[in-house]
Amino acid sequence: MDQAVTCHLRASESERDAPQTDRRHTSVSGVAIGIDLGTGGARAALVDPEAAVLATVAAPIAPARNRDPTAWWDAVAQALAALHGQANLSAVRALAIDGTSGTVLPVDAAGRPLGPASLYNDPADPTDVASLANILPATSAAHGETSPLAKLLHLQHLPRLARMLHQADWIAGRFTGRFDATDENNALKTGYDPILRRWPEFLSRLGADPARLPAVHPPGTPLGTILPDVADSLGLPRRTVVVAGTTDGCAAFLATGAAETGEGVTSLGTTLTLKQLSDVPLFAPQFGIYSHRLGDRWLAGGASNVGGAVLAAHFDPAVLARLSSAIDPAIESPLDYYPLLRPGERFPIADPTLAPRMAPRPNDDAAFLHGLLQGIARVEALGYRRLTELGGPALLTVRSVGGGARNAAWTAIRARILGVSMRSAAAEQAAAGTARLALAVLG
Repeated sequence: MDQAVTCHLRASESERDAPQTDRRHTSVSGVAIGIDLGTGGARAALVDPEAAVLATVAAPIAPARNRDPTAWWDAVAQALAALHGQANLSAVRALAIDGTSGTVLPVDAAGRPLGPASLYNDPADPTDVASLANILPATSAAHGETSPLAKLLHLQHLPRLARMLHQADWIAGRFTGRFDATDENNALKTGYDPILRRWPEFLSRLGADPARLPAVHPPGTPLGTILPDVADSLGLPRRTVVVAGTTDGCAAFLATGAAETGEGVTSLGTTLTLKQLSDVPLFAPQFGIYSHRLGDRWLAGGASNVGGAVLAAHFDPAVLARLSSAIDPAIESPLDYYPLLRPGERFPIADPTLAPRMAPRPNDDAAFLHGLLQGIARVEALGYRRLTELGGPALLTVRSVGGGARNAAWTAIRARILGVSMRSAAAEQAAAGTARLALAVLG
């Protein structure tokens, strides 16, 4: 196997108790594949009918090529080849794709890219961004300097442009030959109205051509069957159904197994991101809150600038682990921190000038770390409290993903401050969450 491809196989509890066999010669009826595509690579997960992860693989994308859609497809093909080496894929019945929210690509009528992709964090033309301000509703997720809708205003003048697609849309199109479909989650930042479930009328007032946008489907909707030549080249059954996917953030929530209204998932990575399953949509730009639709329910939440990057600026991983073990999480720190690397916050306080608060710093590094961990936990608690105050459900439980989820002291501090039980995530890989969407079409 190519050393650039990393593989991980995880057995279910029953499989670990069973005699070990060569997995390449075993199969499970009705399995599904989820593909998670990001700027750094493609990941694929194979799940059984109960959503247990059978295998996961990853293939990188070189940083210099992360705007090149052919590099995306090459990584997907490489990941699937690696997955084929780990498990028998003859039982695959469905697959779905998630992509980076806000990454878009102009294509012609045949789905051929008309240039490089615009990544989720690439700025749009400032003039186009400004034109949105007076027309878009304040609650629209299409506002902002990286707005995909603003990018459409610029891209729609390209010769031969048929559509502007999202990253996951184009990969799905490579499987089916259809380059005219998207899902409700990827469409959100492009201006889609998830309540009325349509592209809104204000697009024409902006001068945006709705014909340049794909048709929108609920996540989990069958889009078509894989093309025979694509199936053969990738070693997949020709009857594999391609299903409308979602964004990477929504896929990460689904991977955890959280399914009850009120359950929350916190991602403790470079930044702090949280989502809660709600029976009502919540849109509050004044707090950096918006909602993705999942059937008749919603994933409400936001992303803060506090998180692991702040910790990494002060401690390397080994020191962080050692100091964490010296903290008594049952004791409240007297320090009142709002840990930011630099001024500016998005959620649960939306204030581009909000100053970091990390003083005074005690001489004891463990006490300083205790204050930082507690400060981030308080921001998390404020985020969930905001959702409830805006009409969302009471917080039921929290599952955690990301590097910080493995810090036992931090987990105990968070449990104390949040006042709810902390549950284990069924899986952390976004690809496993996307595979759950694919399973839905199998009944």
